[in-house]
Amino acid sequence: MQPTIKNTLSCLFFLVFFQVNGQSIAGKSLIENIEFLSADALKGRKTGSAGNSKARDFILDQFTNIGLETHYTDFQQEFSFENKRDKKNYENAVNIVGFVAGSSSKKLIVITAHYDHVGAGKPNAEGDSIYNGADDNASGTAALIELAKYFNKNRPAHSMIFAALDGEEMGLQGAKALVNDFPFPLEQIVLNINMDMISRNEKGELYASGTYYNPSLKTILKSAAAGSTPKLMFGHDEPNTGADNWTQSSDHGPFFNANVPHIYFGVEDHPDYHKPSDSFENIDQQFYINAVNLILKCTLALDAELPKE
Repeated sequence: MQPTIKNTLSCLFFLVFFQVNGQSIAGKSLIENIEFLSADALKGRKTGSAGNSKARDFILDQFTNIGLETHYTDFQQEFSFENKRDKKNYENAVNIVGFVAGSSSKKLIVITAHYDHVGAGKPNAEGDSIYNGADDNASGTAALIELAKYFNKNRPAHSMIFAALDGEEMGLQGAKALVNDFPFPLEQIVLNINMDMISRNEKGELYASGTYYNPSLKTILKSAAAGSTPKLMFGHDEPNTGADNWTQSSDHGPFFNANVPHIYFGVEDHPDYHKPSDSFENIDQQFYINAVNLILKCTLALDAELPKE
């Protein structure tokens, strides 16, 4: 495993910025945000819980302070659903959706990450019962905030929607709600970029899954990621490969079902997946900062190369 950088003030000083030819994500706020979202105080962010509401309020404050536009009242797209696992109805699920208008295209890139997790459960051997979900998916949510901040300051060619989604752990419910109540015709979307588990990998690898269905995206991504750390990998998207096919494994699934091309940035499962040990202390901070900046480079390339008419 790559060395884990401990949560100390001295570490944060040298992680403040990772420069990529003037195009960068601020490491300090990225790390602070994932730490907040995966804190014990949020009790695992299960949909409908008080901890989930705290996470939602935090993201709302971030989107408001960034100055994003939105097509929903106070950024909030409310929806309800029945969870088939526990047979309960959830009436207070909420997606948080922001918008940045493009400079030269009405076509849309939709960037998503789910902020919910599975809550609290059976204590592990150490007595920890809180499933903090640092990698899954505080990592994607904190990255979403930083990407929204970047593109609000550096206007993209395509319009962009930034959606922090609820209910993913209960069957991709937030993504389904967004696709079913989207503020534009779905035909205007040229790409969904989904981020789910991007903060640690022993091999130094980050996957961009989804190019099997749209090979032209692979060409753009390979060029953008050349020589970058972590190493950008492709795959986990071929039909008839069972669990190795990630096409329906996260919030890009409903977009795929609506014939929207997708790129899913994520890492392969690790031993702490869906366990209380998926905590802030176990992320790899340097890997995470590098991964988010790699996603930024890829997004910039996709924005430049994808059709604008």
